[in-house]
Amino acid sequence: MNQLTAPKNLSEEERAKRQAAVNNARGSVRLEGFILNEAVNALSKRYVDGEITLDQHTAAILELFKK
Repeated sequence: MNQLTAPKNLSEEERAKRQAAVNNARGSVRLEGFILNEAVNALSKRYVDGEITLDQHTAAILELFKK
């Protein structure tokens, strides 16, 4: 799958993989003492839902904290 083009319809398996990755990242961040804000959670939902690619997800999160 091309990381620049979000798939239109994700399989349940792919959606589950994406959700697991987001959950693992969220847990890792929590272990470091941080809680992700609503903007990051919204981007993560878009990634899990197949609206954006992993590259777009990462770029958007980096942009949020680019100050």
